[in-house]
Amino acid sequence: MRLFAHLLAFLALATFAGQPVAAQSILRDAETEAFLDDISAPLVEAAGLVPGNVDVVLINDPSINAFVAGGQVVYLHSGLIDAADTANEVQGVIAHELGHITGGHIIRIREGYGAATNITLLSMLAGIGAALAGAGDAAMGIIMAGQQAALGKFLAFSRTQEASADAAGAKYLSGAGISGRGSLAFFGKLLNKEVRYGIRQDDEAGFYRTHPLSGDRISKLRETYEADPAWEAPLDPDWERRFQRVKAKLQGYVAKPEYTYRDYPESDQSTPALLARAYAYHKEARIDRALDTADALIARDPTDPYFLELKGQVLLESGRPGEAIGPLRQATELTRAEPLIAALLGHALIATEEETNYEEAERVLRAAVGRDRYNPFAWYQLGVVYAARGDMPRARLASAEQQVMNRQYPLALRSAQAAEAGLPQGSPDWLRAQDIAMEARALMEQQCEIKNGRGCADLRR
Repeated sequence: MRLFAHLLAFLALATFAGQPVAAQSILRDAETEAFLDDISAPLVEAAGLVPGNVDVVLINDPSINAFVAGGQVVYLHSGLIDAADTANEVQGVIAHELGHITGGHIIRIREGYGAATNITLLSMLAGIGAALAGAGDAAMGIIMAGQQAALGKFLAFSRTQEASADAAGAKYLSGAGISGRGSLAFFGKLLNKEVRYGIRQDDEAGFYRTHPLSGDRISKLRETYEADPAWEAPLDPDWERRFQRVKAKLQGYVAKPEYTYRDYPESDQSTPALLARAYAYHKEARIDRALDTADALIARDPTDPYFLELKGQVLLESGRPGEAIGPLRQATELTRAEPLIAALLGHALIATEEETNYEEAERVLRAAVGRDRYNPFAWYQLGVVYAARGDMPRARLASAEQQVMNRQYPLALRSAQAAEAGLPQGSPDWLRAQDIAMEARALMEQQCEIKNGRGCADLRR
């Protein structure tokens, strides 16, 4: 029965993959998000989608992976950014994942589940029939053959989707005039990793894979890419420069400092190396070194908002909010109130505990959530401002916004109801409080159905 157990485990894993982000943390950084948006925009357009409607989200996970999980969102693991050497390689991955979105593969994967389950059930019924007739060995053979057929059908279905996404990704790279060299290079890295770990590459091993054999994928894609006019297209120097900065910042933020110092030693005075070491110094509470490095970066380009953001973040998180306001305010102005940076400025203004700063804090935080509603940190800070100014209904509304995003649905429901009771009836904030209450109820009901197989009676009263 091992094949049947394997199939059930795989189906359970694949079902869970529909909501993988709940168990992982999302990494948000203004510079990184701007970079990912820019390098994906031509691919999104080539895929026939609207760039502003597709998000590329970075997940804090050291494994080399990327996925889609419904909707128009591409998730990249931090380990993938670390493994890539060029922005072009990351674009190859994004193009492939866009192929899953346009192919409707998350929705269609249910077809694969259904077909595999039908085969399994039929084989089990036939096996039970044989067992009742006294043919025990034959019954076991029928059941195991059915399970293997079910597993094979599902995995073949998955491999077909992956091959389809490969072809679509190549088409989108071509349509955007972007070379497929990075895509091939990244597949080569995956193949080398499989070989190092002793993962078989023969046809028999291919039966148990959700993806086509890496060598086969490379051969097929190489033929497609080399025939494409974009094959010899030069890499965009600005994208490649920005990628090196983003990669260095990411390592400085998530890796152990000793690894950062190994990969970006003091002898390396490049901008990416300074960024990586600044974050590593900050993690070790070597504040003077972090600030000196931030100042060295600002001296290179006093109008780079991300250098100013770095200095403001170090000052704020080391307990010097008053000093952080200047660089954060300048960074906010240079980026036209980029939401993540504006939220950091709002935090610094509030952290001074000076009432004269609350008006500016409210203004920048409202601008931040106006452009990015899915920022629980900004909503929390905005709630603090409202509470400090005695506007408790809006403080509760801000809390409800934050709580529903953090999946604290009972708290969000109570906060939204309290806000609704104190807000002017019919006002935009009053209507928003009603929306959050309805959303929280619906999500609580959904949780009850998953947990108990039925809804929550008290929510329907």
